[in-house]
Amino acid sequence: MLLTSERSVREIERELRLSQPAVSKHLRVLREAGFVEPRIEAQRRLYQLRPEPLMELDAWLAPFRAFWSKHVDALEKHLDRIAKRENETEKEAKHTDEAPSGRRSPKGRKKP
Repeated sequence: MLLTSERSVREIERELRLSQPAVSKHLRVLREAGFVEPRIEAQRRLYQLRPEPLMELDAWLAPFRAFWSKHVDALEKHLDRIAKRENETEKEAKHTDEAPSGRRSPKGRKKP
């Protein structure tokens, strides 16, 4: 929610359907971690994201993302090869089942 604009505790409560103490507790944790900062406007406290810590976190995660991306891509290719083999086997089995009686199937077996 804070990605698009700053929000008051009340707005966050309504949007997330959480109690005021729960929202305040979450915001306190985020504030102490440096991810959000409050701005006081009259009687309201408005919270906004601080991009710098998120950018640091993103930079820290980059090598992990690269590592897992490579491995997930390899897994995807492997699963695609397996699926392709299974499809080919199913097509071959279907073709074999459709061979006329008394004729040899593509694998040289006589059909009943």
